[in-house]
Amino acid sequence: MLKTRDDVRNVAIIAHVDHGKTTLVDELLKQSGVFRENQEVAERVMDSNDIERERGITILSKNTAVTYKNTKINIIDTPGHADFGGEVERVLKMVNGVILVVDAFEGAMPQTKFVLRKALELKLPVIVCVNKIDRPEARPAQVVDEVLELFIDLEADESQLDCPFVFASAKGGFASLDMDQEGTDMMPLFETILDYIPAPTGDEEAGTQVLISTIDYNEYVGRIGVGKVDNGTIRVNQEVLMVNAHDPEKHKKVKVSKLYEYDGLNKIEVTEAGIGSIVAISGIADIHIGDTLCSPENPEPIPFQKISEPTIAMTFCVNDSPLAGQEGKYVTSRHLRDRLFKELNTDVSLRVEETETTEAFKVSGRGELHLSVLIENMRREGFEFAVSKAEVLYKEDENGKKTEPMELAYVDVPEEFSGSVIEKLSGRKGELRNMSAASGGYTRLEFSIPSRGLIGYRGEFMTDTKGNGIINTIFDGYGPYKGDLQYRKQGSLIAFEAGEAITYGLYNAQDRGTLFIGAGEKVYAGMVIGQTGKAEDIEINVCKKKQLTNTRSSSADEALRLSPPRILSLEQALEFIDTDELLEVTPEHLRIRKKILDPTLRKRASMKK
Repeated sequence: MLKTRDDVRNVAIIAHVDHGKTTLVDELLKQSGVFRENQEVAERVMDSNDIERERGITILSKNTAVTYKNTKINIIDTPGHADFGGEVERVLKMVNGVILVVDAFEGAMPQTKFVLRKALELKLPVIVCVNKIDRPEARPAQVVDEVLELFIDLEADESQLDCPFVFASAKGGFASLDMDQEGTDMMPLFETILDYIPAPTGDEEAGTQVLISTIDYNEYVGRIGVGKVDNGTIRVNQEVLMVNAHDPEKHKKVKVSKLYEYDGLNKIEVTEAGIGSIVAISGIADIHIGDTLCSPENPEPIPFQKISEPTIAMTFCVNDSPLAGQEGKYVTSRHLRDRLFKELNTDVSLRVEETETTEAFKVSGRGELHLSVLIENMRREGFEFAVSKAEVLYKEDENGKKTEPMELAYVDVPEEFSGSVIEKLSGRKGELRNMSAASGGYTRLEFSIPSRGLIGYRGEFMTDTKGNGIINTIFDGYGPYKGDLQYRKQGSLIAFEAGEAITYGLYNAQDRGTLFIGAGEKVYAGMVIGQTGKAEDIEINVCKKKQLTNTRSSSADEALRLSPPRILSLEQALEFIDTDELLEVTPEHLRIRKKILDPTLRKRASMKK
């Protein structure tokens, strides 16, 4: 007997990156009285880890719940970056509707299309929230038209096209159903959620069925499975069967040791939960995303879409440079292996494989950002290791031909820079599909380009457009191999001997190119200390002291002026390294080095190539 549970609504907030999802959740939490009147609340309270706060992006989807008019609204904040798309796909299985947030100035962007397509495929009702309505350059009327066009492009049905529009400013803390009127609070959005998002339905009398959509991890209790109760009830100490739609072999009896529901930002322990509740379950060691917990009498797994496959890989290896082990707390291959396999507990889009040597592991992910966040996290935890250049994962089609991952790149640039962007992307095997005028004197270019053509391009793009360009990419399946690519036109400046960089040596080196290090830094033979203007690598001695004689005094050194070095961030360093180089990552330094440090052996290896 199907029953509707009216006191619950489950909704996900989806949007393109930076359109204001997390700020909107903040306001909904504040205005539903989750915080005390005088409580100090951090901005973007849902972005809980350091990297999310620094970069202002959401990486992991988060659950929270607010109560409005005696109805519990479970809200899930999802990431906007394509690299974390795996998070969005899964979360939508837990909800009965979505709020699509669109920026009142930027309008519908590539990731808006991606997340909306996922929601429409699952036949979920959509509330469109046009955010940042108080921006001086907001253009809500055109944005509404753009969103409706997007619905039509994605072949939405009649009921989905008839969606409500809410006009809001998450920062200002108000929403309104009329674009010409500013509201006073978020009530219009709360009301729209209650009216338009269907309440969850299920069979209370049937056996238990809970599909695990997200995994949380906690040092004290281990893995925590998060999912929605589809049918029946789930209780503490209940014995359930763990099954999986993609793995018919899986049949395991497990016991629910603790059960939690969400309230505001906290998890609250409960003894049982009924249909429509979003619950967190701890005590099951090997619970995975896609598993269904059901009663032993009638074990039926809930079908679940496969998680998108990784498209790029890097090798993580033990740091073996002459400066190894001086800064990190965890430096051995065992430390590295344990940490990488622990990451698999929570990150489902990641793959870790052992290689022929025990010193190196192949780590595959959804994109450069996905892997760089992992590297940054490990670095902060005190790990020291080296990583290779990101390489794409190739596949073979049914005819045995080589295929590679393709991306759709949407580039918004001021008109005067469009020529150089087209030239650069065409050189990286990109095909210009479309070119149109965007608002504010910008041109929008659409490219189809191999994923490897974008590796290392973002930094160059920012330089070419003087920081005014925006580039967004979306995975577009596998296509035929497009031929060889040269990643970098310029060579590296390589240190010739070990020691400490000295002003005199650096002064002579800076005429040859751009330096990455300053005086007083430790260097070793084979370490990359800068970039040359020429195509080939140049070896240089930066530890060279000036020979002092009667006629040369040491005070003459004071006149040597060094240009400030170009300090690379983690992303820039990952983009810069070439296929024969490694990035040495320690808690305090990022050093680029050649894989083969000895110059003679290095020359021999390149001759063999």
